[in-house]
Amino acid sequence: MLRGRVAGVVFRGVVPARTCALLAERFWASPARRARGTDAPGYYLGAYHYHKTTEDYLAETAEFRGALDAVLDMPDDPLTRLNQGLSEALAAEGVQFRLASHGGREASRAIMRSWHGQSEYALAPHEDLGQCTEPKQADFEIQRAAEHQIVALNMCLDNGAGGRLAVWNIRPDEASRHRLGLHYTGSPYPLDSLAGIEVAWLEVHPGDVYLFNGAHVHAVEPETSVETRRITLSGILGFIDENTVVSWT
Repeated sequence: MLRGRVAGVVFRGVVPARTCALLAERFWASPARRARGTDAPGYYLGAYHYHKTTEDYLAETAEFRGALDAVLDMPDDPLTRLNQGLSEALAAEGVQFRLASHGGREASRAIMRSWHGQSEYALAPHEDLGQCTEPKQADFEIQRAAEHQIVALNMCLDNGAGGRLAVWNIRPDEASRHRLGLHYTGSPYPLDSLAGIEVAWLEVHPGDVYLFNGAHVHAVEPETSVETRRITLSGILGFIDENTVVSWT
């Protein structure tokens, strides 16, 4: 995926059920968990770069790093395991894998999220490439990833009925984003703009780790029960030059 050879991959049941349950419990109990606005109703723990200045994102990352680390503090936590494996695999190809950084400060290593929207989609159709061209982050190295492939990483910690991932077989170009007024956000794509385009639906279960090309338009189906909420541990990856892959949130 990082080299654009495949669109996505899913590894079933990678994270043990007890680990998923403990992480989900800690997420809901964390005093640092925050509600997101009406653009994408839900809760999150950590920091996201979307539509922020580089300074604001990195300051928010530093503010909530301790709370995120506390939730992930367990032997053999799944994020550390995945990052170590990815680092080893890329190192064998002469590529360094690290957190994105700016001015000596590092990006968040993950973000935990639960989407609660109850319209047609819990998280409206969007793509992750447009947000990587935000002028307020022109000084941030993640913008160089837009010249390569944007890979979305998700670990499912909880999910009930519904909560599938929808991925459309289209990667909007810059002209399309400008025409729709989404050139720096990549969200939300009007449903009528996606009419007739092939879409794949991915069933997601606790313990699954799935990655896909985030430049494709994708969305999250709402849960059909209010008793179970879809929770993921997520991040974004991409090459910024031929020898470096960085991650951010």
